[in-house]
Amino acid sequence: MAKKLKDCFPMIREEKELLAEIRESETLRRTFQGWPEEKQRIFLDCCTGARGVKMLYDSFFKEIMNPEKNPERIEELLSLLLDRQVRILKVLPLEGTRLAGAHSLVIMDIVVELEGGSLANVEVQKLGYRFPGQRSACYSADLLLRQYKRGREEKRERFHYRDIKTVYTVVLFEQSPGEFHRYPEECRHRFRQRSDTGLELDLLQEFCFVPLDIFQQIYHNKGIRDRRDAWLVFLSMEEPEAILDLLECCPDFGKLYEEIYRLCRNVEDIMEMFSRELQELDRNTVQYMMDEMQEEIDQQKEEIDQQKEEIDQQKEEIDQQKEEISQQKEKLDQKDRELEELRKRIQELESGRNGK
Repeated sequence: MAKKLKDCFPMIREEKELLAEIRESETLRRTFQGWPEEKQRIFLDCCTGARGVKMLYDSFFKEIMNPEKNPERIEELLSLLLDRQVRILKVLPLEGTRLAGAHSLVIMDIVVELEGGSLANVEVQKLGYRFPGQRSACYSADLLLRQYKRGREEKRERFHYRDIKTVYTVVLFEQSPGEFHRYPEECRHRFRQRSDTGLELDLLQEFCFVPLDIFQQIYHNKGIRDRRDAWLVFLSMEEPEAILDLLECCPDFGKLYEEIYRLCRNVEDIMEMFSRELQELDRNTVQYMMDEMQEEIDQQKEEIDQQKEEIDQQKEEIDQQKEEISQQKEKLDQKDRELEELRKRIQELESGRNGK
């Protein structure tokens, strides 16, 4: 008989038991019935081990990867993604910097200060928003500005620009933007600024993008190849078979799953977390659709402007052709007048000759 997640984690509840507890509470029952059937099924499957918990849900991610409670988890993940040994000195508050307008508040998921003074932001994005580079540049700029302000406040006249250290922006995509799908064999992309002449300047901003949807395809083809793959399986895979594969390869992840399924036993808390995620997903989906529609509107406007420019150019060419035709007609009319004059002259000459 095939092994199930419940065989590894006996604390996982049966669906019948879970539904009975929900029905006993009017509040829980009303909340559950307010979800679409599809979301009800996802919730039940996650809590009963029929599928893995969605680790990128904000509540789960921050609970399991909380750098204040378990800094070694984020330390290992960052070390593997950045190819350098990372040690967290402290967790920074999730401040927001308003860039422009009501919808431009940059709020990060996890921000930590590393040994040596560098800052790292770990950002989870569930939808493949357009302009991922521009968005990430704003996150990175916010980190630099935060570091600069703090340095000025703490050191005052002793502050020096050499005190500003590298900032790392790490983005985990549940659904990656289209640009990433042109590289189906790559599940990590790292960026840093370089000169076109070879000149070396430390511009302090580095980026790491992880398209987890692309990693899932790589995993299905190649399995778990290394420790970094193991972390990406933990973060992105919901199939019980993949989770069991991970536990066989790296048994230490069992402790993290135990925490998750103990969390799932508190039905009231887990339903509240799930409701928040659904609300956030709705907001993100609406924003994503607005971005898509705005992009389509901008593209159509650009096409209309281009067509108008082509029409104006054609009109100008037509007007020019009309002018040329008018000039040619004037020339022809002039020729006709000259021919008429010549005919009259010939007639006069012939009349004079006959008169003699």
